[in-house]
Amino acid sequence: MKLTNEELEILAILEENHRQSVKSIAMQVQLSEDKVAELIKKLEDENIIVSYPALIDWSKVDGKENVVAMIDVKVTPKRGVGFDEVAEKIYRFPEVTSLYLMSGAYDLSVTVEGKTMKEIAMFVSDKLSTVENVISTTTHFMLKKYKHDGVIIEGKEDQDRRMVVAP
Repeated sequence: MKLTNEELEILAILEENHRQSVKSIAMQVQLSEDKVAELIKKLEDENIIVSYPALIDWSKVDGKENVVAMIDVKVTPKRGVGFDEVAEKIYRFPEVTSLYLMSGAYDLSVTVEGKTMKEIAMFVSDKLSTVENVISTTTHFMLKKYKHDGVIIEGKEDQDRRMVVAP
């Protein structure tokens, strides 16, 4: 879908900070508040704006820590539908938080969450590996999250990065 410059500007603003008010966005793109609200509604209806997520570091909340694993999956694509049918079977599992078709040694990259490593291992052995056309899996457990969706989670974000100049 081809978007107007105003729609592209609105998307960029919302991607940077989705909590900005319609009034603030309208001032930035020099449109009326009604027009901005109309364009945002259109972008939502067209599923260009899919959601407005909050990024929460659950590792800092007692009792809410999850184990996250990224699983490389090799599959045999089905004739006539390719990878889509297998992907749909996989993304319907509640443990799956994201799923991507990839180039390279593996076909699908699956991100799953569970309470324990054993829970994820059981998901892989009991559910994922039994999906028809899945040939093999390789599981990688996330140990620490430093940056997610462009936001620095763990590190020295405010560190002065200017180059030291000495006489």
